Amino acid sequence: MSVIQDYLNKCAAIVETVKQQENEIQTAARWFADSILAGRMVHVFGSGHSRIMVEEMWPRYGSFPGFNPIVELSLTFHNLVVGANGQRQAMFLENVSGLADRILRNFDFSTLDTALVISSSGTNIVPVEMAEIFQQRGIKVVALVTKEHLEASITKRADHKKLSDFADLVLDTGAPVGDSMVYVPNLDTPVSPGSTVGGAMIINSIKAQVADYLTQAGHPPKVLTAGALVGPQKATELFEAAYDEHAHRIAKMYAKLGVPSYVSENKTQND
Repeated sequence: MSVIQDYLNKCAAIVETVKQQENEIQTAARWFADSILAGRMVHVFGSGHSRIMVEEMWPRYGSFPGFNPIVELSLTFHNLVVGANGQRQAMFLENVSGLADRILRNFDFSTLDTALVISSSGTNIVPVEMAEIFQQRGIKVVALVTKEHLEASITKRADHKKLSDFADLVLDTGAPVGDSMVYVPNLDTPVSPGSTVGGAMIINSIKAQVADYLTQAGHPPKVLTAGALVGPQKATELFEAAYDEHAHRIAKMYAKLGVPSYVSENKTQND
């Protein structure tokens, strides 16, 4: 069997793992839809390569407003690799305690909100503290992890807690320990990770189910759609409407944030 076939076969096994989580995915989608229908948002966070899953959720073709993608560039900017803004710094920062609190200080949360925190190992400090803070604020947390990898990984917290310890629901990408899935002859270490495959399937399964719930509730989402599918005029209308709705939703995250000012006080009086 070729290494290509080996990789594709392992991806097929991941599909089965995702299928087995349909009930859990429906539960996550129900929570997220409830937040969106309440006019609030689902906060989506991932550091490192988990950023891929954040951007897979929103904004891109086939997605819709209601999700707040929290992407911290200092934790996710991989292109330079070494030197200024390199990987060594990013990997160091994602294990700095207190950074999650500084990031979340920028938003005014509600218990109507929900959160999706993504971390394959579930052990890096920043995503774990993100989930912890969300739960402290009465926000339901869905964790997207690689269960086998999480169980085999050593937590970096003194209390030994991992992301799964601060989650109301845990979803599994189905990838193996170490993530990479293919052993090449005469190469000691495996290549070709699987968490992105399983993670993207789970993200888009959630997305489809949320869209179904919103439509059933009489509020079909404004989906970013290609002009090749609906024509350029309709595509432009959808893009503008979707981005405007996102602006309306995200505005609520800032309007009454933190220390009151005469602006926030006036806003309160006029509401």
